[in-house]
Amino acid sequence: MLHITNATIYTPTRRIDRGAVLLDGGRIAAAGPAEHIPCPPDAQVIDADGLLLTPGFIDLQFNGGFGRDFTADPAAIWPVAAQLPQYGVTAFLPTIITAPLEKSAAGRRIVIEGRPAGYRGATPLGLHIEGPFLNPAKKGAHNPAYLRLPTLDAVADWSPQSGVRLATLAPELPGALEVIEALSSRGVLVSAGHSMATYDQAIAGFDAGIRYGTHLFNAMPSLLHRDPGLPGALLTDDRPTVGLIADGIHTHPAIVKLVWQALGPRRLNLVTDAMAALGMPPGQHLLGDYVVTVDGETCRLADGTLAGSILSMDEALRNLLVFTGCTLEDALQTITTTPARAIGLEYRRGQVAPGFVADLVLLSPDLHVRGTVVDGELVYAAE
Repeated sequence: MLHITNATIYTPTRRIDRGAVLLDGGRIAAAGPAEHIPCPPDAQVIDADGLLLTPGFIDLQFNGGFGRDFTADPAAIWPVAAQLPQYGVTAFLPTIITAPLEKSAAGRRIVIEGRPAGYRGATPLGLHIEGPFLNPAKKGAHNPAYLRLPTLDAVADWSPQSGVRLATLAPELPGALEVIEALSSRGVLVSAGHSMATYDQAIAGFDAGIRYGTHLFNAMPSLLHRDPGLPGALLTDDRPTVGLIADGIHTHPAIVKLVWQALGPRRLNLVTDAMAALGMPPGQHLLGDYVVTVDGETCRLADGTLAGSILSMDEALRNLLVFTGCTLEDALQTITTTPARAIGLEYRRGQVAPGFVADLVLLSPDLHVRGTVVDGELVYAAE
């Protein structure tokens, strides 16, 4: 058992001053005011006086980090995941970008086989497969040699049970609507991205089952007042959750504020889209087949195309607060309850409440990570 007391708890929708939680068997057994949560005599105790306690952060788009790329080397998933708690990430979707389908199959096997012996770190919840069913006109940092049209045969065994949680495709491609219907019927979250879809084509995709948008504004047509396209559909249709890279580079701070005003905390999902350069010094790093040059702020291909990010999830949280002026309760939803709901895990993850998975983050008042709990175990503590 683990008893954390004297924290300011964000559930995230409610604040509890001088709160406490009791964790047992990887679940939250109790949460509330400290005087109502007695400490069992055999429990490990953490006095979190002066700290904030929040649900663990969930990242639905993460390509790699610490010098390793999941598409180039799917075996890197667990070693990289072990280092993610330093950023408050307790669960995530390893992202495999456009590559031969054997690469995503290898990643699925690694996730399904489960954590290695003695593992301590963030939990992969299944893959995000970004491609290969993308529009070549918006390929971004994806290798065009591997792009292909969507077919039912190619996704015949994709499901959460087989290791696929999220799939990004371009809904305007021939055959896409049938694939969207098939995947969504199996519980895969289908996303529109790397697309030239018109507004009407995007809505057709939503009607077929799309419920997510991959890195809004990036790798899609510009939002125009007479031609809203995919961005306009994502912003105005109530059905999809929308992923956003809030680094001030992929999206200007003013646009982040505009998106916040349009979507609010229930539909906006912050993602990092971080790549192998996360946690590494500037230099050259892999993203799939490509070498990306990182200057300490941006990640770019040789032609200047943005290619992933070096954004951490705790930094994304701080950015959202600065860019929009929103409350911490609202901002936290975009990286906890909202992604959990999007992938169908809203009754297990993303809240500080009895019965939920005991994934928690301890933050300093300036929102830097001081400690991270995964499955009821303290797996990271800042010095």
